[in-house]
Amino acid sequence: MIHIDEVLAVLARTPRVLDVQLRGLPEPWTEANEGEGTWNARNVLGHLISGEDHDWIPRARIILEGGGPFAPFNRFDHLARKIPLIDLLETFAEKRASNLDTLRAWRLGPRELARTGTHPEFGLVTLEQLLATWVVHDLDHVNQVARVMARRYDASVGPWKAYLSVLRDRTRET
Repeated sequence: MIHIDEVLAVLARTPRVLDVQLRGLPEPWTEANEGEGTWNARNVLGHLISGEDHDWIPRARIILEGGGPFAPFNRFDHLARKIPLIDLLETFAEKRASNLDTLRAWRLGPRELARTGTHPEFGLVTLEQLLATWVVHDLDHVNQVARVMARRYDASVGPWKAYLSVLRDRTRET
C-alpha cells in the first residue's frame, strides 16, 4: 500500500531535481538524445508537463467522481512544440505545485485509494495504482535524463565504461 505523504515527498522534489540538474547547462547537454526517435531533456520536460495537464490529476478526478473511462493520453503531443528549457522548467514547477495542492486537499484514505477507473489500455485500475505509477514515472524520467546526458561521454570515458552501468544499459526509450 502506498502512503500519500511518501507520494507527495517524491512528486514535490521532481521539479527541483530537474531544475538543479538542467538549468543553465549548455544546449549540447540538454538537447542530447540517444538517437532518432528518442527524447532529450527538453522533450522529457514537455512530456511531464503534458502529464500534469492531461494525465495524473484529471484521471484521479475521474476515479474520485465515480469512476469511468479515462480519455486516452497522447504521450507525444509535446514534441510539436519548441519551448525554451527555462520556460519548461518553470511551467513544470508551477503545474506540479498546483496539482500537489489538489492531491493534498483530497485527504485520501484507503477507501478512496481502492476506487477504480477504466484505463483505455489496461482496463480497471485503482487510484492507488495511478498514484504509485505517477511516482515511478517521475523517477523513470529523472533516470532517463541522467542516462541521456551520460551517453554524451560514452566514448570519452575509455576503459572506465566497464564500471559505469549508466553507459552499459543500451535500452533506448522515449
